[in-house]
Amino acid sequence: MSKESKLKIIPLGGMGEIGKNITVFEYEDDIILVDCGMTFPEDEMLGVDIVIPDISYLLKNKNKIRGLFLTHGHEDHIGAIPYVLQRLNVPIYGTKLTLGFLENKLKEHKLKNVKLNVVKHGDVIKSGTFKVEFIRVGHSIPDSSALAIYTPVGTVVHTGDFKVDFTPISGDVTDLHKFAELGSKGVLCLLSDSTNAMRPGFTMSESTVGDTFEDLFSSTNGRIIVATFASNVHRVQQIINAAELNNRKVVLSGRSMVNNTTVANELGYLKIQDGTLIDINDMDKYNNNELVLITTGSQGEPMSALSRIAFGEHRKIELLPDDLVILSASPIPGNEKTISRVINKLVENGTEVIYESLAEVHVSGHARQEELKLIHTLVNPRFFIPAHGEYTHLRANADIAESLGMKKEDIFILNNGQTVEFTKTSAKRGPSVASGNVLVDGLGIGDVGNIVLRDRKHLSEDGLIVIVVTMSKKDGSVIAGPDIISRGFVYVRESEDLMEEARDVVKQILDKCEKKRITDWATLKFNIRDGLRSHLYEKIKRNPMILPIIMEV
Repeated sequence: MSKESKLKIIPLGGMGEIGKNITVFEYEDDIILVDCGMTFPEDEMLGVDIVIPDISYLLKNKNKIRGLFLTHGHEDHIGAIPYVLQRLNVPIYGTKLTLGFLENKLKEHKLKNVKLNVVKHGDVIKSGTFKVEFIRVGHSIPDSSALAIYTPVGTVVHTGDFKVDFTPISGDVTDLHKFAELGSKGVLCLLSDSTNAMRPGFTMSESTVGDTFEDLFSSTNGRIIVATFASNVHRVQQIINAAELNNRKVVLSGRSMVNNTTVANELGYLKIQDGTLIDINDMDKYNNNELVLITTGSQGEPMSALSRIAFGEHRKIELLPDDLVILSASPIPGNEKTISRVINKLVENGTEVIYESLAEVHVSGHARQEELKLIHTLVNPRFFIPAHGEYTHLRANADIAESLGMKKEDIFILNNGQTVEFTKTSAKRGPSVASGNVLVDGLGIGDVGNIVLRDRKHLSEDGLIVIVVTMSKKDGSVIAGPDIISRGFVYVRESEDLMEEARDVVKQILDKCEKKRITDWATLKFNIRDGLRSHLYEKIKRNPMILPIIMEV
C-alpha cells in the first residue's frame, strides 16, 4: 500500500438539506456508495416533480464503482436509484424490505437485470478494498441499518437514519453492543444522522403513537382517515392494530401506499388478520364507524390521495361530515405551506383534523441529542462528520461532539461535493467535486435547468404575448398581421385598447425595418421584443415574455 493512498469521503447529497442522501467512499481505484435518494422540489422549481443528485463525478469514475449500499428504504435514501441506474449499472446491497421497496420502483421504471443482493444484519460484504458490515438500528421503517465500513486506513461508521427505541414495534432494537465493540477496536471517523440534533432529550418510542391511535379510534363514531408516509411500515402496523382492536376494516388509498403495504405484508413485516384489509370499492358495504382509511399525502403533495380527498377530486372517496382526519407525520422542511393548505381545506369542509401539535399522532424516527451523545460515546471516533441535515442541524451535531470533548479541528461540517481525505492518523479537506441538483420533470431527467426555471418563473409572474407576422419571401413586406395573442398577461376582451396599441407599435417597428431593408429574422425579432417591451412597461409597468413568430410565404 502506497503511503500516499488516502480514503476520500465525498457527500454528493444530504449535506445542508433534508433528503437526496448519497455519499461516496473512495480509496485508490475503488469506490462504494452509501444510499442514493431524492428530495422534494423547492417552491421556485415550478413544475418539477422530484430532485435527484448530480452524479457527474460518478460517471467520470464509473469503472471504479464496486457497489451501492443502502441503509433503509425511505425515498430520501433510495428514490433516485431508478434514474441513476439508467446511467450506472452497479450491484446493490440492502436488507430484505429495503430491496423489496426498491424492486417495486424498478418495475415501475421497467428496469431489468439489476443486481440486487439481500443481506442480513451482521453480514460483512467485501467490495473492492472495502468491507461493509450491516448493523441493526431502530428507525421508522423496519430493516434499517447503520454501516461499519472497513477501509485500509481504518473503520468508518455511518449511522444512517436511526433512533434508540427500547420498545420498538417489531424488535428493531439498535445494536448498541456492536457500536461499543467497534469503538473499543478504534473508529477512524463517524458519520451521524443530524436531523434531530437541535432537540434535547430522547426521541419518544414509536409505541406511544399506538396508544394515541387506540384512544382516538375507540372514541370516534365516524370514519377515520389517517395520512402517513407510505414507507412508514411501523406506523401502518399501529393503525392496523388499532383498527382491528376496534373492529374496523382498513382501506388503502394512494398508489405508493398500496404498493408498499403489499410488499411489506408479503415479506412478513406486517401482521394483518384475515379480512382486515378490504378493497376501496367495497367501502359502501360497511357503516362509517367500521372503516379506517390509510392514505398518502401527509406532506400535502398536490396529487396525493389526501389532497384529492380534501379538494373533492378523489374518484372513490368523498368527505363525510363525521370524518376524522389524522395527519400522522411531521412536515419536511419546505412543505409547511402545502400541508397547511390541505388542513385549511379539510377544516373548511367541516372535517375534524388532528395533527402532531394537537395529539401524539407522530414521533420522529431520528435520534435526539441524548441518543446522539450515546452513539458518539460508544463509537469514540477519531474524526467526526455530521450528516443528513440542513446547516443548523449539522452545526448542532458538531456542537454535541465538541461538548463530548472532541477537538474542533477534528470535526468536518461539509457541503455537498466537498471532500475529506483520511490517512490512518490524519484528516484534511481535499478538492471539491461536481455536485448539485438534477431536476426530474415527467420523463425528462436534467433537461430542466436554471434557464428553463427562469422562463417558467417569468411566465408565472408576467404572462406571455405571442406576435404572429406573415412576410413575403420576395421583398420582405408584411402580408398579414401582426396578430397578437395574450396568455396570462391581460384578459383581451377587457383590454382591447391596449392590444390595439401593441399592434400599432409592432406595425411601426416593422415599417421602420422595411424602410431600412432589414430582413434578418433575428434582428426583426429583437426589434419587436425590445420595442413592445418598452411600450408595455411604460403603459402598465408589466414585463411579459414576448415571443415573435415570423412566417414567410
